[in-house]
Amino acid sequence: MKKKLLTMVLAGAMAVSMMAGCGSSSSGSDSSSSDATASTDASASSDSSDSSTASANVASEGDKELSVYAWDENFNIPALKAAEAAYQKKDPDFKLNIITQGQSSDVEDAVTLAGSAGDYSTLPDIVLFQDHYINQYVTNYPDAWVSVDDANVNWDDFSQEKLSYSTISGTHYGFPVDNGTAIFAYRTDLLEQAGYTIDDVTGVTWEKWIQIGKDVYDKTGKYLMAMDGDGNDLPYMMLQAEGVSQFKDGKPNFVNNEAMVQIMGVIRDAVQNNALLLCTDWSDYTDKAIQGDQVAGVMNGNWIIPTIEQVAENSGKWEITTMPTLSGAEGYAANGGSSLYITAACQKTDLAKDFLAYTFGGGDGAQETYDNALTNGGVISTWAKAADSDVYQQGVAYFNNQPIYAKIVEMGTHVSPVEQSDYHYPTRTDIATAIHNVIDNGADITAELQTAEDDINFQMGN
Repeated sequence: MKKKLLTMVLAGAMAVSMMAGCGSSSSGSDSSSSDATASTDASASSDSSDSSTASANVASEGDKELSVYAWDENFNIPALKAAEAAYQKKDPDFKLNIITQGQSSDVEDAVTLAGSAGDYSTLPDIVLFQDHYINQYVTNYPDAWVSVDDANVNWDDFSQEKLSYSTISGTHYGFPVDNGTAIFAYRTDLLEQAGYTIDDVTGVTWEKWIQIGKDVYDKTGKYLMAMDGDGNDLPYMMLQAEGVSQFKDGKPNFVNNEAMVQIMGVIRDAVQNNALLLCTDWSDYTDKAIQGDQVAGVMNGNWIIPTIEQVAENSGKWEITTMPTLSGAEGYAANGGSSLYITAACQKTDLAKDFLAYTFGGGDGAQETYDNALTNGGVISTWAKAADSDVYQQGVAYFNNQPIYAKIVEMGTHVSPVEQSDYHYPTRTDIATAIHNVIDNGADITAELQTAEDDINFQMGN
């Protein structure tokens, strides 16, 4: 009965919301993240949360209080409350003043305003910040951030891909919160109708996967994968699974990137063989393709899980595995996520470092923090040891009782860090345009990649 109850709690926590953990940023990703309603495990600290805008009082009074900006009361906020509760067992007088922002761009705007004014006192002690943006903000406002190299953290216990965002020029600045590891989820009943199993789509080439997708469509009328054709994250994840970046030495690397050229061809062939559905926009992708039951598979950051789970009648029919690759090796990638950073406004850096190291940093309160963050907010950790707990090892009924949380953490340890760029999102837009021109107009792949590369170089001022 206890295991059944835990499964129900976790399923509920992972199914409430979508647009959260990797940010609903006006300047950034359309990607979603799983989140949930906070429950009584974190309620002891709920009175320390102050929901307001970036103009809120960011002061942290007394020697035992810290303030933090974060967004989403159903995802990141329960994780912070879980950390506060865990640290209060070490220090009962500790208090975390959580100031809720509407979206991730509110935090970015606050840092920009403070940096432009040369006055970081307007910031809280800690901010939650999107992984794909932090490098740009450390570059633009180097004095806004506090190094945490001396924090009591074993960085080897975390996904190195996750740390690659918050480690800038060899200096650690952030503490990982959520896990953006990509999953490939399949409807095993639909695979079976076409004569396949989950093993047949695990450790295969994209060429073989397209053939399977064609067979699945012919037998069931369902696509083996869909993607938002406007905010297309597919090329980035496919490249990362090859250990390759869209950038080289700080510049766009499209035309002379053999893996990228091949992946563009894979995407074209997948669409032409009805293995891949490119949707009009994000709503079309989530509401019509996934929840509208048009697909037999879904590949994206694991924050897509709540979207899949919205179709209750498909419970028990899904399982997750790794991505295909060009070579046929099992593929690992990540998409989206955020970390916590100490700002120059903090006058209690020792307390901030100890709090974050003790909880999110793998200290004595980490297991409690991450267990409750998962149960109450659907936040999956990149801390490898988190997967050892009963909470993470529990089978999830919707996914045929697979222990998907432990599996996702383990998969995250295999994701290769690749070169990142401040121009991640402009690149996503330009490559999405190139894909449409290739598929819709029969345009040449190399020519389209050249156009995209020229545009990013222009934006960079190269």
